[in-house]
Amino acid sequence: MASGVTVNDEVIRVFNDMKVRKSSTQDEVKKRKKAILFCLSEDKKKIIVEEGRQILVGDIGDTVDDPYACFVKLLPLNDCRYGLYDATYETKESKKEDLVFIFWAPDGASMKSKMIYASSKDAIKKKFTGIKHEWQVNGLDDIQDRMTLAEKLGGNTVISLEGKPL
Repeated sequence: MASGVTVNDEVIRVFNDMKVRKSSTQDEVKKRKKAILFCLSEDKKKIIVEEGRQILVGDIGDTVDDPYACFVKLLPLNDCRYGLYDATYETKESKKEDLVFIFWAPDGASMKSKMIYASSKDAIKKKFTGIKHEWQVNGLDDIQDRMTLAEKLGGNTVISLEGKPL
């Protein structure tokens, strides 16, 4: 069921910037987004970038020690969100980076919010071409354990996430 919700151009621009890792200067790399949240506009007609709900690559090691834990703290406990997380992980064979699309629908969110976010998910997913990993999360118990994300990324072959051994 489609909701008629549209995706703001800024959301698409952010996704493309995160997806394409062109060789850049150190300053440009620091400004690249590591994680970001998207929400519905107040009139519930557009998916927009949520102001102030992002982690920049340059924040890591400066104001952000653990980007994954920091991302989890950005999620509201009583409302739904869409998120993009640029996961850096290591398997037994190699180091990898993949974007993960997250649909956050916590138990504390209203039924109305869950329904409109669920019915609008396809609109944003269609704009996010090439996403390999999608994850629907319904509560902190599902997302706090980084092992769950590691399993989504590569099953039992993942040996570290964000530089931290599993």
